[in-house]
Amino acid sequence: MILPRSIPWHRPLRSLLPLAALPLVGGCNMVVLNPAGDVARQQADVLMISVGLMLLIIIPVMALTVWFAWKYRATNEKATYKPDWDHSTGLELIIWSGPLLIVIALGALTWISTHLLDPYRPIGQISAGKPVPEDQQPLEIQVVSLDWKWLFIYPEQGIATVNRLVLPVDRQVRFRLSSSSVMNTFYVPAMAGMIYTMPGMETKLHAVMNKAGTYDGMSAHYSGAGFSYMNFKTTSTDQAGFDRFVAGVKAMPNRLDTGRYLVLERPSEKVAPMGFGGVEQGLFTRIVQMCVKPGTPCMTESMQHGGHDGALGGPTNNRLPPQGEDTKGALEKAPSDYGVSPHSSGDAPEGSKAAPGSNKPGSANNRNMTRIAPLAIPGRRASAQG
Repeated sequence: MILPRSIPWHRPLRSLLPLAALPLVGGCNMVVLNPAGDVARQQADVLMISVGLMLLIIIPVMALTVWFAWKYRATNEKATYKPDWDHSTGLELIIWSGPLLIVIALGALTWISTHLLDPYRPIGQISAGKPVPEDQQPLEIQVVSLDWKWLFIYPEQGIATVNRLVLPVDRQVRFRLSSSSVMNTFYVPAMAGMIYTMPGMETKLHAVMNKAGTYDGMSAHYSGAGFSYMNFKTTSTDQAGFDRFVAGVKAMPNRLDTGRYLVLERPSEKVAPMGFGGVEQGLFTRIVQMCVKPGTPCMTESMQHGGHDGALGGPTNNRLPPQGEDTKGALEKAPSDYGVSPHSSGDAPEGSKAAPGSNKPGSANNRNMTRIAPLAIPGRRASAQG
């Protein structure tokens, strides 16, 4: 390509510079590094501090690599040449003390942040320098990951929504999470870190939103064909806006009862947000216990050691031994306590006074060594049964 003489050769290249800078500025407003909730804000700080500590080693190493290559190039005859040099105690201390201190700092940071930001632990502050008010109760939201949609139950308000989460600003939220079928992950990057949902189990997440707005929520764990559309919008608003949201959902005629839930949990994709003006009492507990379907025993009923086991269909032996019938370990028994349990073959194997295998390896009696009576196996002779 030949450019006209009137146009400087570098002008077209200069016009492309903004395009080259796009990858650098594209992450300036990433939600992970600029979240709307205090928990996510602290997690972002931990991430940035960790990256900064690691760069304390990475940047000098990269710079020294270039400097060494330039200083000791073949054409630089002034550089010191020591072909037999192999050790320097001072240099070794410098090289290893820096990484060691950084690893210690990273370990301490990880230890402290892991405990402070434990998702099961109630938050200690609404935002930086603002503790949780003593009279403020957390807003409880029960979350269920379905195929392929999200169910949010507000037990205090008596409502439920699908693929729509609304939170009041500056109020701590306690999420209780479970799944209807497969493992999944609940993740609102602007609010807090991700937390798994698992069938038959309940996990917890404590968080808060500090800025009003609408943010993305998603599933961060592949769960089948409809995974790509398993997203929802999270709206944080003031208390008045939250009250209007609750009143609007309460006015909806739909009610989330057992029958409606069994229909809702069926696999479906691209589900539009919906609301339920009423929720059946104890529904979330039965979801966790995997006994929503009528006639299905709950997990606690199946595993409890008392009464009748609905899953097994028979009584469970939960009776403590009466006084004087306590069982004893083998080391606590007297020699007279040891008994001989009856053997199914009696005093000797049937059809043999002495094991015939010792002197007659092919004897048919060797085939019946453990039972008093031969088994009635069709098509086989009685002498060979066993």
